[in-house]
Order: sequence, then C-alpha cells, then structure tokens
Amino acid sequence: MTEHIGRFTKQEETANWLSHFAGAILASAGLTLMIVASAIKGNGWHVVSTAIFGSTMVLLYFASAVAHGLPVGKLKQAFFVIDQAAIFLLIAGTYTPLALVALHGPMGWVLFGLQWAMAITGILMKVIKPNRVEYGAKLIDIILYAGMGWMLLIAIVPLIKSLPVMGLIWIFIGGACYTFGIIFYRKAKFNHAHLVWHLMVLAGSVSHFFAIFFYVIPIRIR
Repeated sequence: MTEHIGRFTKQEETANWLSHFAGAILASAGLTLMIVASAIKGNGWHVVSTAIFGSTMVLLYFASAVAHGLPVGKLKQAFFVIDQAAIFLLIAGTYTPLALVALHGPMGWVLFGLQWAMAITGILMKVIKPNRVEYGAKLIDIILYAGMGWMLLIAIVPLIKSLPVMGLIWIFIGGACYTFGIIFYRKAKFNHAHLVWHLMVLAGSVSHFFAIFFYVIPIRIR
C-alpha cells in the first residue's frame, strides 16, 4: 500500500526534498562564487545585486526542501507558504543584477521597481490569504510568476545591446525551463510529476546563474 503525505506519496516527498536540498547546496556555492567574482571583477553594484540573486536562490531551495521534508501539519503548511512566497523573491532576485548591472540606467530602475513591487504584492497575497498545501499555488500566483518571469521582454532591446548572445541565450533557456515546468506543477498527475517541476526549476536556476556569472558580472559600470 502506498503511503501518502498530504498530496504526495512518501516516496515522492523524499525525492522532492532531496532534489531541492541539493539545490540549496548548489545555490549556496553559487552565491559564494558570484560574490567573490563580483568583488574581483566588478564594484558595489555587482556585489549587492548578485548577493540578492544568490540569497533568494538559497532561500527558495531551503524553504522547499524543508516544506517537503516535514510531516503533515501546521509547520509544513507554513513552510509551503514560505516556499511559494520565495518564488516571487527568486524571480525579482534574478532580475536584480540584470536591472542594476546589465541595464544600469532608467530602464533598469523601471524593471527593478516593477519586479520588486510585484514580488511584494505576491508575498502579501500569500500572507493575507495562504492557500492549502494540497492545492498547490493558485492560478493567480501562476499568472504573476509567469508575468514577472517574462517581463524582460519590455527591455529586450537594451539587453541585446548590453549582453553577448550567449548571455541572452542562457536567460531564455532558464525562462523556458521555468515556464515548461509549470505544466508539471499544475497539470501533470503521474507519480513524481512534482519532482519533474523541481528539476526544471533547478535547470532554470543553473541557466540564469551561467548568464549572470559569465556574462553580467564581467560588465564594467561606474
């Protein structure tokens, strides 16, 4: 007989928490590498913006791993709310080095402001009226996640001028991984569908790390 823990089986939850525990370790290493590289190659803008990006990655993967690892109860519910709120932080955090370093101007500040305003709005929605664990994120959350994720299209022209082609490619690969993963998050019903979502999120984070580490940090700004 298959043992269930909330909306997942025990085996699924084990795979879920292990996948994002690995993500938390990788994110911690990535955070360290970005801060060191920023201090060597860049300036305060680089250090602060990449620290924000890396910290939001660590928070997301840590919260997700804990949420999936806990037994059913109020604490598990609380960490799932933190996990879903952390998605807003990660999206805004990913945009921060793009806005403050790659764009570094009026358009960058517009993008930065919009991202963090939407992130704060999404988090407040989570705090005021959290949804139950078994139903996952609400449709409005998914719409906000996707809208924030693809907001870079409003700044695509200056980004093309600022970043090498490979930097843009890694950004779009990351966005595609997150977007494709939503299918498994919302619709897929087979065993370990949520694990596929976790792996797509990991792939998206790695892709964006490559874009920022190799192509944004080397940008020289005053």
